[in-house]
Amino acid sequence: QETGNAEVRFMQLDLASLRSVRAFASAFLRQEPHLHLLINNAGVSAGGTTEDGFSLSFQVNHLGHFLLTQLLLERLQSCAPSRVVIVASCAHCAGRLHPDTLGRPPPGPLSAFQDYCDSKLANVLHARELATRLEGTQVTCYAVHPGFVNTELFRHTPLWLKPLFLPLVWLFFRDAAEGAQTSLHCATQEGLERFSGRYFANCRLQEPWPPARDDRLARTLWEASERLVGLGGPGGSPSP
Repeated sequence: QETGNAEVRFMQLDLASLRSVRAFASAFLRQEPHLHLLINNAGVSAGGTTEDGFSLSFQVNHLGHFLLTQLLLERLQSCAPSRVVIVASCAHCAGRLHPDTLGRPPPGPLSAFQDYCDSKLANVLHARELATRLEGTQVTCYAVHPGFVNTELFRHTPLWLKPLFLPLVWLFFRDAAEGAQTSLHCATQEGLERFSGRYFANCRLQEPWPPARDDRLARTLWEASERLVGLGGPGGSPSP
C-alpha cells in the first residue's frame, strides 16, 4: 500500500528458520512463474541461536540466504538472463571462517560482532563460488557493500553502548535509500556480466580483503553450507 504499486506482493519469510525458507520457496515457485532478480538483503547483528541450532547472525545473514538461493536457482536459470545480488559488508575484513565450527557462536566477549563479520565474509565468498558454478548459464551474481546505513540492523546493540554508538549513526550513516544504491546498480546496470562473482562498493568494482578472494575457502564454505542446510547430491538438490 505504501508503494502505490498493486504489483508488489508480500510473502512471509523468516531466515532464522530453515523450515520457513523452504516453505517460502515452495510457495513462491507455485505462485510465480518468473524470477529474474534475487536480492539477498536481510541482515542482523545479534547474539543467540536459531531453532535450527545455528548462531543467529550466521544463519540469517548467510545460511538462510544460501538455502533460499539454491531452492530458487532452477527458476533463475530458466528465466535467464537473471541476477543474484548478495548484500555483504566491508566488515568481511574481520571475518574468520573455520569449516569445522561453521554456524556455531564464536568464543569471546565480542562473539556477536565476530559472528556478524564471519557471516559477511561468507556472503562475499558465496557470490564468488556461485559465479564459478553458474558460469555459462546467463545467471550472474554480485556481492555488495552498501556503506554504513542507518537501519534497524543495530537494534540489538547493548544498552550501555547505545549512547555512544547511536549519535555516530545519526551523524555519519547513510539513510536506507542511499544505502540501496549499490545493490540497485548491480541489479540493473547493463554490462556487468563479466564481473560476476565480484565485490562492489559505492557503485564501483572493488577488491575485497584477501580471505574473500580465496577460491579454496569459497569452495569449502559452499560444501559445508550445503551440508548444514540439508542439501545434497549432485548440483546441490534438496535431500529427500
